[in-house]
Amino acid sequence: GRILKEYREVRQSAGNFINLVKNPELVTEVTLQPVDILGVDAAIIFSDILVIPEAMGMHLEMHEGKGPIFPAPIRNEEDAKLLKQIDPSVELKYVLDAVSLTKKELNGRVPLIGFSGSPWTLFTYMVEGKGSKNFAQVKKLIYNNPKLAHQILNQLADIVGDYLSAKIEAGANAVQIFDTWGGILSQEDFYEFSLRYIQQAIAKVKRNTEPLIVFCKGVHFAFEKLADTGADVLGLDWTMNIGEVRKLVGNKVALQGNLDPCVLYAEPEKIKSEVIKVLD
Repeated sequence: GRILKEYREVRQSAGNFINLVKNPELVTEVTLQPVDILGVDAAIIFSDILVIPEAMGMHLEMHEGKGPIFPAPIRNEEDAKLLKQIDPSVELKYVLDAVSLTKKELNGRVPLIGFSGSPWTLFTYMVEGKGSKNFAQVKKLIYNNPKLAHQILNQLADIVGDYLSAKIEAGANAVQIFDTWGGILSQEDFYEFSLRYIQQAIAKVKRNTEPLIVFCKGVHFAFEKLADTGADVLGLDWTMNIGEVRKLVGNKVALQGNLDPCVLYAEPEKIKSEVIKVLD
Protein backbone atom coordinates (compact mmCIF):
# COMPACT_ATOMS: atom_id res chain seq x y z
CA GLY A 1 0.00 0.00 0.00
CA ARG A 2 2.98 2.36 0.32
CA ILE A 3 2.70 3.30 -3.38
CA LEU A 4 -0.83 4.66 -2.93
CA LYS A 5 -1.15 8.44 -3.04
CA GLU A 6 -3.68 8.14 -0.20
CA TYR A 7 -0.94 6.53 1.93
CA ARG A 8 1.58 9.25 1.02
CA GLU A 9 -0.93 11.87 2.15
CA VAL A 10 -1.46 10.22 5.54
CA ARG A 11 2.28 9.80 6.02
CA GLN A 12 2.86 13.47 5.23
CA SER A 13 0.18 14.50 7.73
CA ALA A 14 1.87 12.35 10.42
CA GLY A 15 5.13 14.30 10.00
CA ASN A 16 7.33 11.22 9.66
CA PHE A 17 7.24 7.44 9.39
CA ILE A 18 7.83 6.75 13.11
CA ASN A 19 4.98 9.07 14.17
CA LEU A 20 2.73 7.21 11.75
CA VAL A 21 3.70 3.75 13.04
CA LYS A 22 3.03 4.85 16.64
CA ASN A 23 -0.46 6.26 15.94
CA PRO A 24 -3.07 3.42 16.05
CA GLU A 25 -5.77 5.48 14.28
CA LEU A 26 -3.47 6.38 11.37
CA VAL A 27 -2.09 2.83 11.22
CA THR A 28 -5.66 1.54 10.92
CA GLU A 29 -6.39 4.04 8.14
CA VAL A 30 -3.36 3.04 6.03
CA THR A 31 -3.83 -0.69 6.73
CA LEU A 32 -7.38 -0.48 5.34
CA GLN A 33 -6.41 1.52 2.23
CA PRO A 34 -5.22 -1.46 0.11
CA VAL A 35 -8.32 -3.43 1.15
CA ASP A 36 -10.67 -0.59 0.17
CA ILE A 37 -8.81 0.63 -2.94
CA LEU A 38 -7.19 -2.51 -4.40
CA GLY A 39 -9.55 -5.18 -3.06
CA VAL A 40 -6.78 -7.43 -1.69
CA ASP A 41 -7.65 -10.69 0.10
CA ALA A 42 -6.05 -9.81 3.44
CA ALA A 43 -4.92 -6.79 5.44
CA ILE A 44 -1.33 -6.60 6.75
CA ILE A 45 -1.00 -4.43 9.82
CA PHE A 46 1.06 -1.36 8.93
CA SER A 47 4.20 -1.37 11.04
CA ASP A 48 7.95 -1.96 10.81
CA ILE A 49 10.13 -4.83 12.03
CA LEU A 50 12.46 -2.38 13.82
CA VAL A 51 9.89 -1.35 16.43
CA ILE A 52 11.37 -4.17 18.57
CA PRO A 53 14.97 -2.82 18.86
CA GLU A 54 13.54 0.69 19.21
CA ALA A 55 11.42 -0.49 22.17
CA MET A 56 14.57 -2.11 23.63
CA GLY A 57 16.14 1.35 23.87
CA MET A 58 17.87 1.87 20.50
CA HIS A 59 17.34 5.25 18.87
CA LEU A 60 15.81 4.68 15.41
CA GLU A 61 15.85 7.18 12.54
CA MET A 62 14.10 6.74 9.20
CA HIS A 63 15.80 8.55 6.32
CA GLU A 64 13.83 9.01 3.09
CA GLY A 65 15.65 7.14 0.33
CA LYS A 66 18.20 5.60 2.72
CA GLY A 67 15.99 3.53 4.99
CA PRO A 68 16.31 2.88 8.73
CA ILE A 69 19.39 3.94 10.70
CA PHE A 70 20.48 3.16 14.27
CA PRO A 71 23.11 5.89 14.97
CA ALA A 72 24.46 3.91 17.98
CA PRO A 73 24.67 0.25 16.87
CA ILE A 74 25.48 -2.71 19.14
CA ARG A 75 29.12 -3.78 18.69
CA ASN A 76 30.27 -5.06 22.11
CA GLU A 77 29.19 -6.04 25.65
CA GLU A 78 29.02 -2.42 26.81
CA ASP A 79 26.61 -1.54 24.00
CA ALA A 80 24.53 -4.66 24.71
CA LYS A 81 24.10 -3.63 28.37
CA LEU A 82 21.97 -0.71 27.15
CA LEU A 83 19.34 -3.09 25.70
CA LYS A 84 16.23 -3.37 27.86
CA GLN A 85 14.27 -6.56 28.42
CA ILE A 86 10.79 -5.65 27.20
CA ASP A 87 7.24 -6.88 27.53
CA PRO A 88 5.64 -6.33 24.08
CA SER A 89 2.21 -5.87 25.68
CA VAL A 90 3.63 -2.77 27.43
CA GLU A 91 6.39 -1.23 25.29
CA LEU A 92 4.71 -2.15 21.98
CA LYS A 93 1.14 -1.54 23.11
CA TYR A 94 0.67 1.00 20.30
CA VAL A 95 1.07 -1.83 17.75
CA LEU A 96 -1.41 -4.04 19.60
CA ASP A 97 -3.90 -1.16 19.86
CA ALA A 98 -3.59 -0.72 16.10
CA VAL A 99 -4.25 -4.45 15.54
CA SER A 100 -7.39 -4.34 17.75
CA LEU A 101 -8.71 -1.17 16.10
CA THR A 102 -8.02 -2.45 12.57
CA LYS A 103 -9.71 -5.78 13.36
CA LYS A 104 -12.77 -3.88 14.57
CA GLU A 105 -12.87 -1.65 11.47
CA LEU A 106 -12.41 -4.61 9.11
CA ASN A 107 -15.53 -6.17 10.66
CA GLY A 108 -14.73 -9.61 9.26
CA ARG A 109 -14.28 -8.49 5.63
CA VAL A 110 -10.80 -10.01 5.27
CA PRO A 111 -8.28 -11.60 7.66
CA LEU A 112 -5.59 -9.50 9.34
CA ILE A 113 -1.91 -10.50 9.25
CA GLY A 114 0.68 -9.45 11.84
CA PHE A 115 4.45 -9.84 11.47
CA SER A 116 7.86 -9.61 13.06
CA GLY A 117 11.44 -9.68 11.87
CA SER A 118 13.31 -12.87 12.74
CA PRO A 119 15.80 -12.64 15.62
CA TRP A 120 18.73 -12.82 13.15
CA THR A 121 17.37 -10.09 10.86
CA LEU A 122 16.66 -7.78 13.82
CA PHE A 123 20.15 -8.49 15.17
CA THR A 124 21.69 -7.67 11.77
CA TYR A 125 20.14 -4.19 11.75
CA MET A 126 21.05 -3.64 15.40
CA VAL A 127 24.73 -4.43 14.75
CA GLU A 128 25.18 -2.92 11.29
CA GLY A 129 23.19 0.19 12.22
CA LYS A 130 21.84 0.45 8.66
CA GLY A 131 21.55 -1.48 5.39
CA SER A 132 24.78 -3.08 4.19
CA LYS A 133 26.38 -4.56 1.08
CA ASN A 134 28.70 -7.04 2.81
CA PHE A 135 27.38 -7.21 6.43
CA ALA A 136 30.94 -6.97 7.70
CA GLN A 137 30.05 -5.71 11.19
CA VAL A 138 27.54 -8.42 12.08
CA LYS A 139 29.77 -11.16 10.64
CA LYS A 140 32.75 -9.77 12.54
CA LEU A 141 30.68 -9.99 15.74
CA ILE A 142 29.44 -13.57 15.25
CA TYR A 143 32.94 -14.81 14.39
CA ASN A 144 34.81 -12.90 17.13
CA ASN A 145 32.20 -12.87 19.88
CA PRO A 146 29.67 -15.67 19.28
CA LYS A 147 28.79 -15.72 22.98
CA LEU A 148 27.47 -12.14 22.84
CA ALA A 149 25.66 -12.85 19.57
CA HIS A 150 23.86 -15.86 21.08
CA GLN A 151 22.99 -13.89 24.21
CA ILE A 152 21.25 -11.14 22.20
CA LEU A 153 19.64 -13.57 19.72
CA ASN A 154 18.23 -15.59 22.63
CA GLN A 155 16.73 -12.40 24.10
CA LEU A 156 15.29 -11.43 20.71
CA ALA A 157 13.77 -14.88 20.11
CA ASP A 158 11.81 -14.68 23.36
CA ILE A 159 10.61 -11.15 22.55
CA VAL A 160 9.54 -12.15 19.00
CA GLY A 161 7.56 -15.10 20.39
CA ASP A 162 5.82 -12.89 22.96
CA TYR A 163 5.20 -10.13 20.40
CA LEU A 164 3.50 -12.45 17.89
CA SER A 165 1.46 -14.04 20.71
CA ALA A 166 0.30 -10.56 21.75
CA LYS A 167 -0.66 -9.74 18.14
CA ILE A 168 -2.76 -12.90 17.93
CA GLU A 169 -4.41 -12.04 21.24
CA ALA A 170 -5.14 -8.55 19.88
CA GLY A 171 -6.91 -10.05 16.85
CA ALA A 172 -4.39 -11.06 14.18
CA ASN A 173 -5.65 -14.02 12.12
CA ALA A 174 -2.16 -15.06 10.99
CA VAL A 175 1.42 -14.02 11.78
CA GLN A 176 4.64 -14.03 9.77
CA ILE A 177 8.33 -14.07 10.66
CA PHE A 178 10.56 -12.33 8.08
CA ASP A 179 14.16 -13.48 7.90
CA THR A 180 15.23 -10.94 5.29
CA TRP A 181 18.95 -11.46 5.91
CA GLY A 182 19.11 -15.23 6.54
CA GLY A 183 20.53 -15.67 3.05
CA ILE A 184 23.73 -13.71 3.82
CA LEU A 185 24.94 -16.54 6.07
CA SER A 186 26.74 -19.76 5.16
CA GLN A 187 24.64 -22.89 5.66
CA GLU A 188 26.33 -23.74 8.95
CA ASP A 189 26.00 -20.17 10.27
CA PHE A 190 22.36 -20.00 9.17
CA TYR A 191 21.54 -23.05 11.28
CA GLU A 192 23.48 -21.69 14.26
CA PHE A 193 22.52 -18.01 14.26
CA SER A 194 19.16 -17.88 12.48
CA LEU A 195 17.21 -21.14 12.23
CA ARG A 196 17.55 -22.16 15.88
CA TYR A 197 16.20 -18.77 17.01
CA ILE A 198 13.32 -18.88 14.53
CA GLN A 199 12.41 -22.26 16.09
CA GLN A 200 12.74 -20.80 19.59
CA ALA A 201 10.44 -17.89 18.71
CA ILE A 202 7.84 -20.18 17.09
CA ALA A 203 7.84 -22.46 20.15
CA LYS A 204 6.88 -19.44 22.30
CA VAL A 205 3.97 -18.27 20.11
CA LYS A 206 0.61 -18.87 21.79
CA ARG A 207 -1.98 -19.56 19.11
CA ASN A 208 -5.11 -21.57 18.46
CA THR A 209 -5.78 -22.11 14.74
CA GLU A 210 -3.89 -19.02 13.55
CA PRO A 211 -1.33 -20.01 10.87
CA LEU A 212 2.30 -19.00 11.29
CA ILE A 213 4.33 -18.14 8.18
CA VAL A 214 8.13 -18.15 7.92
CA PHE A 215 9.92 -16.36 5.09
CA CYS A 216 13.71 -16.66 4.76
CA LYS A 217 14.99 -14.73 1.75
CA GLY A 218 17.71 -16.38 -0.32
CA VAL A 219 17.86 -19.58 1.73
CA HIS A 220 17.75 -22.39 -0.87
CA PHE A 221 19.25 -25.16 1.22
CA ALA A 222 17.04 -25.27 4.30
CA PHE A 223 13.49 -25.94 3.10
CA GLU A 224 13.19 -29.32 4.78
CA LYS A 225 14.50 -27.91 8.07
CA LEU A 226 12.25 -24.83 7.76
CA ALA A 227 9.26 -27.13 7.21
CA ASP A 228 10.07 -28.72 10.59
CA THR A 229 10.21 -25.46 12.58
CA GLY A 230 6.54 -25.57 13.57
CA ALA A 231 5.55 -23.08 10.86
CA ASP A 232 2.37 -23.77 8.86
CA VAL A 233 3.48 -21.87 5.76
CA LEU A 234 6.81 -21.21 4.02
CA GLY A 235 7.25 -18.03 2.03
CA LEU A 236 9.45 -18.36 -1.08
CA ASP A 237 11.33 -15.65 -2.94
CA TRP A 238 11.26 -15.45 -6.74
CA THR A 239 14.63 -17.20 -7.28
CA MET A 240 13.20 -20.58 -6.31
CA ASN A 241 11.20 -23.19 -8.22
CA ILE A 242 7.99 -23.61 -6.27
CA GLY A 243 7.32 -27.07 -7.79
CA GLU A 244 10.74 -28.33 -6.68
CA VAL A 245 10.19 -26.95 -3.16
CA ARG A 246 6.82 -28.71 -2.96
CA LYS A 247 8.51 -32.03 -3.86
CA LEU A 248 11.10 -31.46 -1.10
CA VAL A 249 8.71 -30.56 1.73
CA GLY A 250 5.77 -32.77 0.77
CA ASN A 251 2.51 -31.72 2.40
CA LYS A 252 3.99 -30.56 5.70
CA VAL A 253 3.44 -26.87 4.98
CA ALA A 254 1.60 -24.54 2.64
CA LEU A 255 3.72 -22.46 0.25
CA GLN A 256 3.29 -18.80 -0.59
CA GLY A 257 5.09 -16.10 -2.54
CA ASN A 258 7.51 -16.87 -5.41
CA LEU A 259 6.54 -13.93 -7.65
CA ASP A 260 9.17 -11.28 -8.30
CA PRO A 261 7.65 -8.02 -6.94
CA CYS A 262 9.09 -6.19 -9.97
CA VAL A 263 6.65 -8.13 -12.18
CA LEU A 264 4.26 -5.37 -11.08
CA TYR A 265 6.09 -3.01 -13.45
CA ALA A 266 4.77 -5.13 -16.34
CA GLU A 267 1.51 -4.71 -18.23
CA PRO A 268 -1.59 -6.24 -16.54
CA GLU A 269 -1.71 -9.22 -18.96
CA LYS A 270 1.93 -10.09 -18.24
CA ILE A 271 1.30 -9.82 -14.48
CA LYS A 272 -1.65 -12.23 -14.81
CA SER A 273 0.36 -14.75 -16.84
CA GLU A 274 3.24 -14.69 -14.30
CA VAL A 275 0.82 -15.30 -11.40
CA ILE A 276 -0.79 -18.19 -13.29
CA LYS A 277 2.71 -19.70 -13.85
CA VAL A 278 3.28 -19.72 -10.07
CA LEU A 279 -0.10 -21.37 -9.45
CA ASP A 280 0.51 -23.95 -12.18
